[in-house]
Amino acid sequence: MADALLVPVIYGSVRTERQGIRAARFVVERLKLRGHEPVLIDPLEKRLPMLDKMYKEFAAGTAPPVMAELAELYRRADGFVIVSGEYNQGIPPALKNLLDHYLEEYFWRPAGIVTYSGGRYSGVRAGVQLRTVLGELGMVTIPSQCPYPTVGTTFAEDGSTKEEWIVRQTDEFITEFEWYAHALKAQRAAAGVPY
Repeated sequence: MADALLVPVIYGSVRTERQGIRAARFVVERLKLRGHEPVLIDPLEKRLPMLDKMYKEFAAGTAPPVMAELAELYRRADGFVIVSGEYNQGIPPALKNLLDHYLEEYFWRPAGIVTYSGGRYSGVRAGVQLRTVLGELGMVTIPSQCPYPTVGTTFAEDGSTKEEWIVRQTDEFITEFEWYAHALKAQRAAAGVPY
């Protein structure tokens, strides 16, 4: 598909009984249905070390393989979707650690913010914090957020849902994300941004 976008979906929890992975799986599937190429980035699988050096601070060829793999993916990405729970009115430490290993790889790309919680408030305070963090990393956050309440019952383990309003909300969110991703991709190309 000519308009297909490569979209890392960065998920941020490493808790043993995490429920938010269901929301991340749902977003991945909705992106696939639109013809895009989402890649779920799970900190339990990627296992980045606690931040000591950013990827760019390693001499060429000396970064841990997992860091190099993510850097290569991020340089090709058309945009990012960040899926975050809310921990004490902020973002999970695993998500912050995952994000902070990179910088230039994010520049001039859109970020869509998806938040969730086990209750009714849907993690929206983490979304507010994420706008600041993602902007500092060089991403452009799209205006809409995509909050999910009661994540443990709203989604099945495989990420499916029977809630039609969740499907509608997510598709509207993705439509907005697509607009920003295509616009910024065109602008990067016009400006000769190397990646």
